[in-house]
Amino acid sequence: MTHIAIVGSGLIGRAWATVFASHGCSVALHDVAPGAAEAARAHIGTNLDELAGHGLVEDPKGSLARIRVAGDLADVLTGADLVQENGPETVAAKQQLFAEMDAICPPSTILASSTSFIMASVFSEALAGRARCLVAHPVNPPHLVPIVELAPAPWTDPAVVERARAIYEQAGQVPIVLRKEKPGFVLNRLQAVLLAEAFRIVGEGVASAEDVDKTIRDGLGLRWSFMGPFETIELNAPGGIPDYCARYSASLDRMVKSSEGLGNPFDATTVETVMSEWRGAQSPERVKRLSDWRDTRLAALQAHKRASQSKPE
Repeated sequence: MTHIAIVGSGLIGRAWATVFASHGCSVALHDVAPGAAEAARAHIGTNLDELAGHGLVEDPKGSLARIRVAGDLADVLTGADLVQENGPETVAAKQQLFAEMDAICPPSTILASSTSFIMASVFSEALAGRARCLVAHPVNPPHLVPIVELAPAPWTDPAVVERARAIYEQAGQVPIVLRKEKPGFVLNRLQAVLLAEAFRIVGEGVASAEDVDKTIRDGLGLRWSFMGPFETIELNAPGGIPDYCARYSASLDRMVKSSEGLGNPFDATTVETVMSEWRGAQSPERVKRLSDWRDTRLAALQAHKRASQSKPE
């Protein structure tokens, strides 16, 4: 059985515990905040029951039984094949925590961070065991969105990356491997470009925020839920990707360049424009209510995708 240590039991940590435990791994869970790991384990039980309702988990009670709350950092790391770190998103915090874990764990333990933006080279350079460190960046919530970006440092052992890939695949995830470090990795860089253009369109008065959301939700997003951008454009010209680029590259290039040099698309003025027409009060209660709704819809979508994965070549 693969043994996983979850360090940090917040939103991402407990989702990771859900992922690994529901795929047969034993999971140790630790958080520095008193009582946080115990509360997270109870929340994970709810996650597992909800996933079982969509046919995504066969044995929710058995899965929960594979999760234990560890007393301290040394306890949670005991026997771990892979550590999934979910601590504070600061360089100093990552450096300190990885130094502690590197000192405790045997050389065979993989040390992975869930960080969204901090590259592995930044927090692992000074470590004796830096060759076993990498970023394993998920998408929120990891138990419903399976992509995980494996971003090694220049000195990360390729064999470690392959071992990590196998563990995430075993846990039902869809790992991708970055061939070199890039700030923001892949997903956040793609998301940033789309968000920047969305804010510009609203800020310039081209379309409403609601209509921009409709364009993704009821347009691009329908294709993107089962096809990537390259797969999409392959089908948008008779001769595939080269034909598409020959037909449309000049127009696409002009559009991209038209947004260059326009400044920060997320400035206060643009945000004020977006919020002037946005529905609903921005409150933790609303975010929680809509997050629960999103998770239910994502579970249903994930169940549908699992049932129809094959495609012709």
